[in-house]
Amino acid sequence: MTEIRIDDLAQPVLSDLQRMGLEYGEAKATDLSVDAVCAAAAARTGLDDFGPDDFRDRLGLQLEEMAADPERTGLGRMLFFGDCVRYAANRLLIHDLLRRHPEIRDVALPAPVIVVGLPRSGTTHLVNLLAADTRFRSMPLWESYEPVPDPNEAPSADGVDPRWSRCQATWESMQAGAPLVAAMHPMAPDHVHEEIELMGPDFSNYNPEWVARTPRWRDHYLAHDQTPHYAYMRTVLQILQWYRPRERWVLKSPQHLEQLGPLLATFPDATIVVTHRDPVAVVQSTATMLAYGARTLYRSVRPEWYRDYWTDRIGRLLDASLRDRHRLPAGRTIDVLFHEYMADEMGTLQRVYDTAGIELSATARAEIEAYRAAHPRGKDGQVVYDLRRDFGVEPAAVRSRFTEYVERFPVRIEVQ
Repeated sequence: MTEIRIDDLAQPVLSDLQRMGLEYGEAKATDLSVDAVCAAAAARTGLDDFGPDDFRDRLGLQLEEMAADPERTGLGRMLFFGDCVRYAANRLLIHDLLRRHPEIRDVALPAPVIVVGLPRSGTTHLVNLLAADTRFRSMPLWESYEPVPDPNEAPSADGVDPRWSRCQATWESMQAGAPLVAAMHPMAPDHVHEEIELMGPDFSNYNPEWVARTPRWRDHYLAHDQTPHYAYMRTVLQILQWYRPRERWVLKSPQHLEQLGPLLATFPDATIVVTHRDPVAVVQSTATMLAYGARTLYRSVRPEWYRDYWTDRIGRLLDASLRDRHRLPAGRTIDVLFHEYMADEMGTLQRVYDTAGIELSATARAEIEAYRAAHPRGKDGQVVYDLRRDFGVEPAAVRSRFTEYVERFPVRIEVQ
């Protein structure tokens, strides 16, 4: 396994391509307004009915916070605007499809298996292993980015969905512009993605925190009941099930840790898989990944900002998960310790299947083993994380934020 050390985290040495991207962004004026986003989405789809317009306030808050940040680069503003237009276009297509096919709202989504756990705690790998079992319905990244096809588009001559092609182009652009992304968080089109992406068209989830410095949005999101937005996500999942049905869904997102009430109100018969890991390792990995990505999104990287923000943010996730732990269904909840999962992936999967009441059949085992063989850990290299060197803090100081959680769950201490 190749070790990757980021020696220029705080003072990036930019590639020619990164410098070109920054120059291009500075030369473009991006109108970060709700009207501009909606106009661009309407022009893209040929539609103009967004459905209930309460989303405009949430979108407006996100855009205002972005526009008011002098540290955000022109490229960063462009990318955020592009994401908002994609979400707004999806909203138009979703609303139009539901108007034409109201029966979609009656589609059943029985007993999903939902992976809930800290970011960077193995949730992505676990959900991809489960999704390798073709009895499950899962959601690849390309489908999450554009859940409803544009009726004006046709597949290419070789039969490839244009949505997949756009996602692949985005992934290639990300790899070129931020070449260590693949080692830290793969975003290939067929990689199974988080269903909270489907809340994007309703403009309410914690995703803006992952692509921008958005404390105002965080406070708004945490202060409001997310149940309506979970209901919106469920409706979009019904659309995906309508297009390509399977018996049961497998889902995952760290956001669910702090939204167990809305999650279980939306999926009351779910099996819940809770992953656990040393929170300091999670902070170290998250802060490194996001500070690395900031080199083209912000005029100064400020690693200490990511250290402090994500120490607090991970703490909030864990506090909420402890507060709401009693909501988890007895008999349909399984806890997975990261170090045990890494030591015995198939044994962990067997426990998940047993809890969900599903047979881990010979065919499913073969499908999962084939996925494991094709996706060995660290095939894109392993980033070396270092809190002391890169963030100027002792691990013990960060760990003090998580005392209650570490006392409750016997996670193995990874960062000494």
